[in-house]
Amino acid sequence: MIKYRLHNGLRVVMEQIPTFRSVTFGIWVKTGSRNESKEMNGISHFIEHMLFKGTARHTAKDIAEIFDGIGGNVNAFTSKEYTCYYCKVLDEHLPLAMDVLSDMFFHSSFDTEELEKEKNVIYEEISMYEDTPDDLVHDLLAKASYGSHSLGYTILGTEENLSRMNSDDLRAYMKANYNIQNTVLSIAGNIDDNVKALIEQHFGDFALSGEETSYHAPDFLSELIYHAKKTEQNHICLSLPGLSLQEDNLYPMVLLNNAIGGGMSSRLFQEIREKRGLAYSVYSYHTSHIDSGMFTIYTGTAPKQTEEVLNVTMELLHDIVVNGMTDNELKKGKEQLKGSLILSLESTSSRMNRFGKNELMTGKHYSLDEMLARIDSVQMEHIRQLTKSLFSTPFALSMVGSSDNAIHSFRRDQLVSL
Repeated sequence: MIKYRLHNGLRVVMEQIPTFRSVTFGIWVKTGSRNESKEMNGISHFIEHMLFKGTARHTAKDIAEIFDGIGGNVNAFTSKEYTCYYCKVLDEHLPLAMDVLSDMFFHSSFDTEELEKEKNVIYEEISMYEDTPDDLVHDLLAKASYGSHSLGYTILGTEENLSRMNSDDLRAYMKANYNIQNTVLSIAGNIDDNVKALIEQHFGDFALSGEETSYHAPDFLSELIYHAKKTEQNHICLSLPGLSLQEDNLYPMVLLNNAIGGGMSSRLFQEIREKRGLAYSVYSYHTSHIDSGMFTIYTGTAPKQTEEVLNVTMELLHDIVVNGMTDNELKKGKEQLKGSLILSLESTSSRMNRFGKNELMTGKHYSLDEMLARIDSVQMEHIRQLTKSLFSTPFALSMVGSSDNAIHSFRRDQLVSL
């Protein structure tokens, strides 16, 4: 992996993989829903959409036809803390792809007519999301965990907010956040020494300087939110404060998560789905932000089974808090983590994503051998210390469903004193 800066200070990370024929190129910007005000919640995602709606040189149709015509793809995504615009193409088409993507990034027109049409598209996206309770419950969980802090905002925003936004708002937000200090270019695949000149050609004139985004860690509120909706299942999420991207014990967290609910052999999946048949979908995951994190458990089950599912979940967690993971779970978890890590690096897209996010959020990069060594170095004592810390806070809880009886009698602090 090569890391350098353009003459204007813009950071670039790249990896040459001569055995591949594809190249993935991404523009990473350190801005997302966390950067927004309550009134402007949704603007980062809106800008992401509008960058595909045309420039002075290319219409929205042109952009689609160019990438379709070379057998490549172009896309983007917005998260809580960053936005990424990327393309994946054959190596021979990289000059054209970078030309179009940079034109979108620097020269999108934000045409008023296109702006209004795209608002309707996002309205439909919001409606689709709200009609999907197993997605909606995770947004509610963020509010139950972080309250009015911007980490509790949705990425999509609200129809009310979007209806007020105009092209001047989008340009002002980009001017404040889309600066050199907040931006990283990441590229991986079959590239040669000429790629540096190509990047300089398209991004060397980037002149907008400013302050790199800084954050203040949120308080974890451990609240309860219930959203009444006519559904066949109750969709339930429990969360606890997790680890930030900056912390050294992320691998113990991943291993603990895998044992609890990170796969089909996990305790939650085996006990709740396989043994008892109480749910089709049950899992856990850990999310890291730059200064905080969240550990989450999700399940969807019939209203009449909700109390039992919660009780079984607490029994399983009580056991792991009191007795810890087994040696077999730790060994199996390490092999699972190493395997998934190695397999995830077998594409230019995953490598571009890893380099871009790491540089943008932490500035730290580890080789594959270093990561494997860090996984192997995790000891049971690391897991015990993490478990004791993780379950020292009452759960935040969110539920979307037709009956809330079970959650109001559920003690969310029952593991705190163990």
